[in-house]
Amino acid sequence: MDASAPISPAGLDATVLPVLREVFGYPALRPGQREAIGAILAGRNVLAVMPTGAGKSLCYQLPALVLGGLTIVVSPLVALMRDQVAALRLNGIAAATINSDHDRADNVATWRAVQAGEVRLLYLSPERLMTERMLDALERRDVRLVAIDEAHCISQWGPSFRPEYEALGGLRRHLPGVPIIGLTATADTTTRSDIEARIFGGDVVSVTTGFDRPNLSLAVTLKNNWKRQLVDFVDARRGASGIVYCLSRRKSEEAAALLADAGHTALAFHAGMDSAAKVQAQNRFMTEPGVVMAATIAFGMGIDKPDIRYVVHTDLPASPEAYYQEIGRAGRDGAPADTLLLYGLEDVRLRCGFIEAEDSNDDRKRREQQRLNVLIAYCEAPECRRRLLLRHFGEDSPPCGNCDVCLDPVPTLDGTADARKVLEAVMGTGQRFGAAHIADVLSGTTTGKIAHLGHDRLACFAAGANRARREWQGIMRQMVAAGLLDIDIAGYGGLRPTDTGVALLRGDGSFRYRPDRVRPARKERRSRIAAIDGAQAIDAATNDLLQALKALRGRLARERGVPAYVIFSDRSLIDMAARRPRTPAEFANVFGVGAAKLRDFAGVFLEAIAGEP
Repeated sequence: MDASAPISPAGLDATVLPVLREVFGYPALRPGQREAIGAILAGRNVLAVMPTGAGKSLCYQLPALVLGGLTIVVSPLVALMRDQVAALRLNGIAAATINSDHDRADNVATWRAVQAGEVRLLYLSPERLMTERMLDALERRDVRLVAIDEAHCISQWGPSFRPEYEALGGLRRHLPGVPIIGLTATADTTTRSDIEARIFGGDVVSVTTGFDRPNLSLAVTLKNNWKRQLVDFVDARRGASGIVYCLSRRKSEEAAALLADAGHTALAFHAGMDSAAKVQAQNRFMTEPGVVMAATIAFGMGIDKPDIRYVVHTDLPASPEAYYQEIGRAGRDGAPADTLLLYGLEDVRLRCGFIEAEDSNDDRKRREQQRLNVLIAYCEAPECRRRLLLRHFGEDSPPCGNCDVCLDPVPTLDGTADARKVLEAVMGTGQRFGAAHIADVLSGTTTGKIAHLGHDRLACFAAGANRARREWQGIMRQMVAAGLLDIDIAGYGGLRPTDTGVALLRGDGSFRYRPDRVRPARKERRSRIAAIDGAQAIDAATNDLLQALKALRGRLARERGVPAYVIFSDRSLIDMAARRPRTPAEFANVFGVGAAKLRDFAGVFLEAIAGEP
């Protein structure tokens, strides 16, 4: 098709909606998909920043079918490639992957199919794609589109930077005129700007639909007997699938054993396990209901299970990006899901120690420390947690009503006068210094650095001598949380007043803070929005049918060696149970049923439905 000019909304609908319905079984595009797909079909590069579960994959899978030729998909993990290829094939799409898990004969056969024009989407790792041999071969193929999944891995500003992704900046040179789409759910404004420069040279249409996942409840609780807190939380969600993130291998095994003793189906997962054990654990988690995975961050990208109902962190994550990505694995089906972060002062010390011990340059360590500071501010937030998290990603929102601070506000004190002292010190020292230095200035602590810079001669020096350094640092972190201060992550980590902070300094506004971040632990209450699968909104008979359909889906998935959601999503099964189709024509109207799934699965599912009372 001609991709030299913009496509009108009506033209786009006429082009893509028939394919969307026929192949994927979806009635309409979601927000952001239309803009991204339209830009690609007009020949533009696209950076799509969408929350987990928003349908990013369709932004390149649908154009791949419309454009014809070959689409290259860059993916960071073999497991993720394998599952996506399996899902596409079940939809009747010619997808394939060349990767290290396949033997040479299989990879050669796949490449011959590519040469013959029999493959529409080819999944490759960045390491395999950016070899001279592969690039030369692709230059002779009819490549129409390149998609880069987990695009935040490209940016050195991001905490998930992978050096292997860096070379992708050369794609424009090797495949001139071929549109490129980068996709991510995890990128702050600095990281997004870096991606735009590195991959697209600034020539890109950015589509950002927002980072909010309103179905996730957010909670942070002081760590106070983490074992009891963990068991209480998981007990309240018995029968649901969940992930428990732990800082160490030993702790993940300890958590799994603890939950198993409490009667849960709990498994451990960490990098110290052999490959076979990890594959077995992951397959059980993906295919069996109600499994709890206690894991280190080795259990990461590629976990595309829609019905995870909760994520617990028993330790502080490394950064807001890591935290957002990890909690984003819950509730991908859009149903309510819960998150809990157990947080203690020892976590801060450990994380700072990890950063200092990291084998990286000072610039990298500085950025990671500032990201950690933002996450600490999130944990200490006296106001809506979601507002602070979204603000870090450049997005503002009203109070959410679905975080622990909104649902159970903590007592605060008027700290307006103290906040003005902080702002005066930040501006008086040139807006170049972090919280530790500002705390030294305010508390009147004479250090070599302060003496050298002459900051002991400033009017703000010792203006807050009535408080300890640690108190001032806590107040500053809460000022970041309240939007009065920004941390310059891309610069040298200095604090700087926001417009709201400047207004406060001039006498407009107020600031309240929590004087004590330590709260006594309390018995976990069942979440007010906990939901196992969305089925409680349907009657008992329909729910019985739904469970039968889930059992059938599980059997079909095991026979094919794929995750259950690849056969049908929970949303499809719920729609199927509610509609009770009796004929293939009625089955075709079920959400997520395209032509291939109608052909392959209508018979067995219709038989199951007919057999239920």
